[in-house]
Amino acid sequence: MLDAWSFLISRRGRRTKTDRIDVEAMTFTLRAYLAGDPSVCRVVPVPTPKAEGAKRISRERTRLASERTGHVNRIRGLLALHGIRNIKGLWGGGWRTQLDKLQTGDGLAMGRYIKAETTRKFERLHFVLGQVKTLEAECRDTLLDPTSPFPDRAKVATLTKLLDIGELSATLLVAEVFHRQYSRRRHLASYLGLAPTPNPSGEVQRDQGISKAGNKPARTQLVEIAWAWMRHQPASELASWYRARFAENGTRSRKVGVVAMARKLAIALWHFVGHGVIRAGAVLNAR
Repeated sequence: MLDAWSFLISRRGRRTKTDRIDVEAMTFTLRAYLAGDPSVCRVVPVPTPKAEGAKRISRERTRLASERTGHVNRIRGLLALHGIRNIKGLWGGGWRTQLDKLQTGDGLAMGRYIKAETTRKFERLHFVLGQVKTLEAECRDTLLDPTSPFPDRAKVATLTKLLDIGELSATLLVAEVFHRQYSRRRHLASYLGLAPTPNPSGEVQRDQGISKAGNKPARTQLVEIAWAWMRHQPASELASWYRARFAENGTRSRKVGVVAMARKLAIALWHFVGHGVIRAGAVLNAR
């Protein structure tokens, strides 16, 4: 399969795109590749159905977590609209009792319709919370079951040996990233979309930031792990590098730096799960 959008096109004007033009471009590219020119296109390994299916667990939980956040924000917004800032039982089962006791900011009972809408939002929230718990239990069973189709289950256990990386994060990283083989660190960074995009011109040397053309769920997770790494692994070499280069240069510098750290962290984790190499100063879990 050839990606028509990856073909080189003229930038002089608007692109003319038809099926006939795409087929001609595909034929020309394939002919050149078979003739011995590997620069015209690259062969991408197609993941197996088992490896692709293993991503469903972590991706479904990510969507449920986003839906959960939306319900919580909507509940808080509805209550804040009537001067109610705090409510107990948001994550537990006693929200109905608490909802009956609530009063608006001017001391009146909640209106009939706003209370009914808030009740329905609470019901949807706790339905999602139940699904999250079910999915997390299914994830644990999958990792413990030796007959499960999840690829490289042992790498999940290896990643969780590091302080700051939990089972859910390790499951996502293995399912999305570390079940594949990478020839070098630049290959890994490119797959994650964490590779820099150079844009020099003459004597001007500049970059456009990271490409963001890779695996978005893994990239997002690595950035979150990088933020937490500074808190849980403050004595590590990576945390020291971040503090020395970015921590004291303002908010924007810290945000740019954490992305750079996510790239370094991805490479460090790749060496750890593949060869057992631990970066200097990194701490393992006590268990």
